Amino acid sequence: MGGVVDLFAGEITTELLKMLFNIARKSCLCKSSAEQLSSTLEQLSPMVYEIKMAGVELTPYRQTQLNNLYKTLEEGIDVTHKVLASPRWNVYKNLQLSRKMDQIDKKVSSILKTMVPMHVLADVHHLRADTAARFDRLEGSARRLEQRLGAMRMGGGGAEEWVIEEAMKRVEQEEERWGADSGFVSFGVGLELGKKRVKEMVLSERDEFRVVSICGIGGSGKTTLAREFCKDDLVRSYFCDRILFLTVSQSPNVDHLRAKIWGYIMGNENLDYNYMIPQYNLQYEGRIRTQTLVVLDDVWTLPVLEKLIFPGCKILVVSRFKFPSVTKATYEVELLTENEALSLFCHSAFGEKSMPLGSDENLVKQVVSECKGLPLALKVIGASLRDQSELFWLGAKNRLSRSEPVSEPHENKLLERMAVSVKFLSKKVRECFLDLGAFPEDRKIPLEILINMWVELHDIDGKEAFAILLELSDKNLLTLVKEERTGDMYSSCFEIFVTQHDVLRDLALHLSNQGLINERPRLLMPRREKELPKVWERNSDQPFNAHVVSIHTGEMNEMDWFQLDFPKAEVLILNFSSTEYFLPHFIDKMPRLRALIVINHGSSNAILKNHSIFTNLPNLRSLWLEKVTIPPISKASILKKLRKISLVLCKVKNILGQSVELPQLFPCLSELTIDHCDDLFELPSTICGMYSLESLSITNCHSLYRLPADLGKLKSLQILRLYACPTLKMISPGICELARLKYLDIAQCVNLACLPESLGKLESLEKIDMSECSQIRDLPRSASSLQSLRRVVCDEEVSWSWRDMEKAMPNLHIQVTEKCFDMDWINE
Repeated sequence: MGGVVDLFAGEITTELLKMLFNIARKSCLCKSSAEQLSSTLEQLSPMVYEIKMAGVELTPYRQTQLNNLYKTLEEGIDVTHKVLASPRWNVYKNLQLSRKMDQIDKKVSSILKTMVPMHVLADVHHLRADTAARFDRLEGSARRLEQRLGAMRMGGGGAEEWVIEEAMKRVEQEEERWGADSGFVSFGVGLELGKKRVKEMVLSERDEFRVVSICGIGGSGKTTLAREFCKDDLVRSYFCDRILFLTVSQSPNVDHLRAKIWGYIMGNENLDYNYMIPQYNLQYEGRIRTQTLVVLDDVWTLPVLEKLIFPGCKILVVSRFKFPSVTKATYEVELLTENEALSLFCHSAFGEKSMPLGSDENLVKQVVSECKGLPLALKVIGASLRDQSELFWLGAKNRLSRSEPVSEPHENKLLERMAVSVKFLSKKVRECFLDLGAFPEDRKIPLEILINMWVELHDIDGKEAFAILLELSDKNLLTLVKEERTGDMYSSCFEIFVTQHDVLRDLALHLSNQGLINERPRLLMPRREKELPKVWERNSDQPFNAHVVSIHTGEMNEMDWFQLDFPKAEVLILNFSSTEYFLPHFIDKMPRLRALIVINHGSSNAILKNHSIFTNLPNLRSLWLEKVTIPPISKASILKKLRKISLVLCKVKNILGQSVELPQLFPCLSELTIDHCDDLFELPSTICGMYSLESLSITNCHSLYRLPADLGKLKSLQILRLYACPTLKMISPGICELARLKYLDIAQCVNLACLPESLGKLESLEKIDMSECSQIRDLPRSASSLQSLRRVVCDEEVSWSWRDMEKAMPNLHIQVTEKCFDMDWINE
């Protein structure tokens, strides 16, 4: 009888609470009584639940007390049924019922005062159950260890020693799992926040939240969060302890998992995995009355996930990857805060919650900082450094800063475990992931750099490159950072950036640095150094077969370089921080070079020297220059195959002056991007002769005040961006001759007074972005002739003029923007 009464007392408490909430909403006369009784029961319910879950038989005296409570709660259920059935106009009956509810409240309070305090009772039951469980597990571990040791030969080695080591590890794992401080390494503010977010998804009554997910990179604590969520009292009460936790893994037995899930839902947990689940059962979710939660941990592929989704239950998917076609809500696991990371590391490295006396505080914090808040990295690296000398710690810190493994356990446990995420990618996607190691840590990578790089390296087009980017993002191998204005096919790549956790970057470097240095497909410097790596110089007598070369240094003079031979290099990335930079002579030894990226991370523009190398790049197709003063380019430097030029934060007067014959220098250029170039006052008229130009993007150029009159000669132009050019007061009427123009962006051109009168001649125009153009109040009459126009982004003031034209353009969508002030550039 003991187990039955406390079970039903818990269920009745829950049911009564739900009914009282309904009464508080619907019945005014009984509202205060219902709220008072509800408050009492809310305090009572968790304690009854704890006693129920302890699984320990009660003494007769305590059982009698629970019986009295059970009867009182039954009375409460009966009264609440009558309240809910009573019409509001029957005031007399409602007053009587209200008094009865007050009496029940007093009776419950009286029972709680006279019986043994339930807090103490719940704690006692927990203590008894937990102690029994611990002894059972430790006894089982000791028994297994004894059996394994007894089967071994004494004095042996090899396999026998391995058995001892494995047995000891198992016992240590049991002790760590059930020890008093076992929860310490997992709990923190981040975990509590994660539990709260997952509760909001899983406990939601909305139908679209039937399948939700937890995702994050390998080692970020996804499974820990899922397990702690399942232990939560509120969650267990909501699902009446019907929670099934399954590990799917990379090579699952899908039929076995399906049978296990279906059997659990239908109440037959011993269902044979060969059982064929009838299709008609899957169509009648209403037959299953008890709410069930199924947690699918370590899911790797969408086809497997789709086979494991059943009606009649909530599904919580735990994976490194996102499955947006199936899961309608996803919580991305956040990394540990600085204090949480330090505590977890100290637990792993010292066996304590904080740094012990006598430890080098700065050194410990430097090592912790290199772990970047990733729980797995903190545990593995902390364990690798345990009981090691200070000299070893210093070496470890230096190796971590160079993205090298601290020790063999670090390499095997952390990097190899995370490498599983990459192992199952297709070859092309995997190569794209490894390319990310070519960029400095903790830097936003403009999307356009990656897209151009992948297009040239892997023989794919821009759309396929973007699809690969999304796949890597869905698998949590990188993060896409979007600006406010992004979201459609005309979004500038400058509005989308890529970031990557440092541990994932370390993984890319680790996988790229395997094999003989001269044979590696990528030759990468993991961090900025004063000079080129010595190992490169020692192997410079042989050609390097790398396709991607990434160099990161400070200022480099002519004598700082030594001769290197890169006959197969297709992408060269030069990162540096200085005011002068001598371009290396070995660029001449790169006959296959297709993409050149030069980025200065210093505080002021750098002067490029040895620019004569541009005459010897016959296959160059993409050029990115950032924060440099562009030197004059001679007429002999004709880059016949160059398709894309991006000039960011550059001094451009030497290349965009009126005397420069741009069509001769770049006869096949299709994309020209100029961003944050403050010495650009006007575009040279010669740009109008670049008939192959398809995209012209001039953004954040605050000095630009005039455009060429003959801009309409660019007959191939499809995209024209003039974003955030506040000095520009007029757009040349010539742009109305651009018959192929699809997108016009004049957003934040705050002094632009009007649109050209002949705007309606742009028969291919699909989108206009004119947000924050405060001077433009009226539209030209010809705008109603823009039959291809599908979308307009504008301010509230001018939106009414566009709405007047909606009848003539039924497919037009008008988006009114809110003013956004972005200060992220301060941190760049």
